Amino acid sequence: MITRRHFLFNLGLVMIPWLSLIFIGKRSFKRYSIAGVFIVIFEVINHMYGNKRKWWKFYEKKKSFLRDELPFSVGPYMPLCMWILKYSYGNFKKFVLLNGIADGIFAFVMMDVFKKLKIVRLNRLNQFQFFMYIHYKAYLLYLVQYLVEKIRRQPTSNMRTNSHESLQSY
Repeated sequence: MITRRHFLFNLGLVMIPWLSLIFIGKRSFKRYSIAGVFIVIFEVINHMYGNKRKWWKFYEKKKSFLRDELPFSVGPYMPLCMWILKYSYGNFKKFVLLNGIADGIFAFVMMDVFKKLKIVRLNRLNQFQFFMYIHYKAYLLYLVQYLVEKIRRQPTSNMRTNSHESLQSY
């Protein structure tokens, strides 16, 4: 059974980041949501692998992926990725810097806070390894967004070419 403290923590972990997306704008939400969904799915798979390898340990006695790891994937991960893409996409150095800062805060500061709150602690990874575990996905996120942008631009250029060619045939 989940403790009240853990339930409130999970609720805040999911709700607060998602509520922040009210301010991201409809256009940015549409633009970055595909990459965001992809990276969340990829993160869930990574969490399942990390859970199996016992890279971290939750303090609740009865283990539950839905209660423990999933709120970390669904909660802050997608909204944070979308915000970082909004403010840095197109400037790769800025993107890497913002992701490095966010991942560093999570790995080196927040994991200590979570340990003190008796939510989760690292088990078979040190903080630097955990930082690398979460940071490498930033490059995948950027690649996915790049491909999404490329695909979205491609049909409009083909439509212009095709419409121009069809006008010439008359």
